[in-house]
Amino acid sequence: MCGIAGIIQKVSDKYGIDHIKKMTAALSHRGPDGEHVWCNRDSAVMLGHRRLAIIDLSPLAAQPMHFLERYHIVHNGEIYNYLELKQELAKAGYTFETRSDTEVILAAYAHWGESCVDHFDGMFAFAIWDEQEQELFAARDRFGEKPFYFFQSKDVLLFASELKALFAAGIQRQMNLKMLFNYITIGYTDNPEIPEETFFESISRLPAASRLFYSPFDQNLEIEKYWDLNKDTLEYKISDAEAVEKFNTLFRESIRKRLRSDVSIGTSLSGGLDSSSIAATLHELNSNKLNAFTAVFPGFEKDESAHASIVANKFGSDHTTVTVTAAELVKDWDKFLSCQEEPVGSASAFAQYKVFEKAKEHGVTVLLDGQGADETLAGYFKYYKWYWQELFYKRKLFSSGEIRAARKLGVNEPFNIKNVMASLLPELASVILERQYLFNALNHEDLTHEFVKYQSREAYYTTPELSSLTGLLYFNTCIHGLGELLRYADRNSMAHGRELRLPFLNHELVEFLFSLPSNFKIRNGWTKWLLRTAMDPKLPPEIAWRRDKVGFEPPQKQWMQDPAIRERIMEARKKLVDERVLKPDVLNKPVRGTDAYVSRPDDWRYLTAAYFM
Repeated sequence: MCGIAGIIQKVSDKYGIDHIKKMTAALSHRGPDGEHVWCNRDSAVMLGHRRLAIIDLSPLAAQPMHFLERYHIVHNGEIYNYLELKQELAKAGYTFETRSDTEVILAAYAHWGESCVDHFDGMFAFAIWDEQEQELFAARDRFGEKPFYFFQSKDVLLFASELKALFAAGIQRQMNLKMLFNYITIGYTDNPEIPEETFFESISRLPAASRLFYSPFDQNLEIEKYWDLNKDTLEYKISDAEAVEKFNTLFRESIRKRLRSDVSIGTSLSGGLDSSSIAATLHELNSNKLNAFTAVFPGFEKDESAHASIVANKFGSDHTTVTVTAAELVKDWDKFLSCQEEPVGSASAFAQYKVFEKAKEHGVTVLLDGQGADETLAGYFKYYKWYWQELFYKRKLFSSGEIRAARKLGVNEPFNIKNVMASLLPELASVILERQYLFNALNHEDLTHEFVKYQSREAYYTTPELSSLTGLLYFNTCIHGLGELLRYADRNSMAHGRELRLPFLNHELVEFLFSLPSNFKIRNGWTKWLLRTAMDPKLPPEIAWRRDKVGFEPPQKQWMQDPAIRERIMEARKKLVDERVLKPDVLNKPVRGTDAYVSRPDDWRYLTAAYFM
């Protein structure tokens, strides 16, 4: 886990070694264990690296790393199956000088070329310069756990793990007002239609599951997708027992490989089903006492500390809690948003930031976390209506008894004529939904006419497939939803030099889950039915069969009533008024505190957006 940077230029008179050093200096938080740069003979290619040593702590594993006097790499992330690949490549005749996974990437590229990424189980963003072919090859992991930003202009390509490294090299920091419009009106922190787009003009991101090719001599840059999920459920025949067994096998294997480390490992423990499932499996696989970290919010109705304590006590964890308060949000606000670099949707990202800070204080370098389970196993309450729409479309809704079962569990998700129409006429429903969101955006009462007029021309709202649960899970996993959560997690962990590993995002496990019919995700009114059933023998019933879904939610509404935060919100409003984004009369409106996951958290968005203006 590290920070990477690079400059590839046709001629070496524009950028020098001082530029690449400034880029790596801007990434120092990502790699506190070392800094190195490399340039080729004519300084047309410069690579920089900040090291967070996780596997093979020796100097031999430092980067940039070189292979066969031809390939030169900077790599951020982990290849979890590197030992298996190393054995396979050794049989093919390759020899290794280190115990690192980075050297395995180089050998894999030498052996398989661009298809090497098909062999990797991991989270990664890397760039390999081929001195013989004079070409750059870069790739990002399947779900986008690790970041890769780039800037291209005449005769040059710059890339880095974070935007601040590109700014350090002199790239202009200019807000993308179209993205700002969509963030304020509908809360999007990315563009599902153009995944390369960022909140800053001229800077792009390499999309998840994509690889990049760049030749400085013809200035040709190509991006192609190398992996995708099958969103059309295969519906093959598999018994409940077989599905549970296969899930357990894949999940255990995913965690086993994510335990490979030469430094200390712990886990984020919220008290929810996902993190508790990881804790239970870690206890099975690892005899060492587990370090577990939990954010707590005393007095808040959605505080999960009691559930986290149940799990920690059951498995004998060394349990550390961190109390997150409004005062800390005020104190750390600038540092937090500086690490995030783009707007965040809610205060839950800040609570996560404080958990990683606590892990650093306790000397735990690697943490396992449950992100990805909700999107692949249907954990959110919003998924009920999509499942019910799918059943209605198949003429199975009423005979299934699913709505009645959910109601008995206290689920109040609505299902009405709109859902019926969405099921029967999904394409028409998508058009109506898109127009409704655009109408609401255009009629946002606080935005100036000028801002709406110029930025709404390219406004976007992308809808998922409305007639199936799998369609929505695919949308949230691969198009919009999971990606922003992974960005929060990467920046929050790396702000404190911690590495985050996500067992639910092993691609073989996710592919298996997407091959299953929807009733393995929701059944008898229960979300995540397969996970609950698999964990039933391992977790206390009050954890495995929890009815409430909290979603790691802090008391954001309460925090927004804090005088210091209210003052910051008013300052943010004034800044947005000065920038002619908001109308002046917004300054006369009282601050409106909102929960983390409401549809219109206007003041939270103003507070966040103003920082980046």
